[in-house]
Amino acid sequence: MSLCIVAGAANPTLAEAVASGVGSVAMRSGLQRFPDGELCPVVGPMRGDDVYVFQPTTPPVNEHLMELALLLDACRRAGSRRVTAVVPYFGYARQDRRSRPGQAIGARVVADMLAAAGADRIVVVDPHTPGFEATCSIPVEVLTATSVLVTALRNREPGRSVVVAPDLGAVKLAERFAAAVGLPVAVVRKVRISGTSVRAEELVGDVVGCRPIIVDDMISTGATIEATVRLLEAHGALPQSVVVATHALLLGAAPERLDQLRLARLLVTDTVVLPSNAPSTLEVCSVAAMLSDAISRLHREEPLDDLARFE
Repeated sequence: MSLCIVAGAANPTLAEAVASGVGSVAMRSGLQRFPDGELCPVVGPMRGDDVYVFQPTTPPVNEHLMELALLLDACRRAGSRRVTAVVPYFGYARQDRRSRPGQAIGARVVADMLAAAGADRIVVVDPHTPGFEATCSIPVEVLTATSVLVTALRNREPGRSVVVAPDLGAVKLAERFAAAVGLPVAVVRKVRISGTSVRAEELVGDVVGCRPIIVDDMISTGATIEATVRLLEAHGALPQSVVVATHALLLGAAPERLDQLRLARLLVTDTVVLPSNAPSTLEVCSVAAMLSDAISRLHREEPLDDLARFE
């Protein structure tokens, strides 16, 4: 089988970098739009190919998700032998369970939709929910950007530091970072008040006189980071925290909110396209080489153990 990478509209720059890493060229789909907003992507020849459709479901999430589903179906109907959905940032991953009666399990609905559209497998990077794989009916390769971010962090690692999980969901991620850089861990317990407001209520661990390295899988509105920084400084941590996250959505007023915190560094990856008004302390670490390596191994039917994230 020949290897073919198809780039959706959500992050074509990263798709092209990944394709270059595997010695190929990303196929740009011809995306037609009808006056009512309906999407109609068109792909090129790929009969008998091993196809990787590259599309993070970044905002607008539903439009990019629909484009991904249509691309998968188009690739299947074009005669591809195998189709893998490469979704570096997977929207709806946080909806892996019901928190109240009447809710849907969005992660399962989306995974089933992609499988029905033609995906034989899904590749994701640091999904928001550790149990994401269990909601999918088709094989899922869960990769982590930890090694990419740790390498960048080590270049200018502060002296007396502590790795901080800004909520309970980030504890395992923070523990992996702490183990990699040889630092202790502190944990913040937060309460979400609304979609854009968070209250950090409790801190477990010693941060007095330490430079915090706050680790999370994603930054959406920046509310969690802001609440965490305020709580840490109130408990004696040094100012100018370092923030590390895989997915930098940076929605709404998030860039201004993060700039006001006077962070020392904001390390993120390029899984999503960054806004033009990104914070001044932003440093981008590319996951292109990691994804190229993963796709090459999958194409050759080789293991991904050292790239994968296991909970």
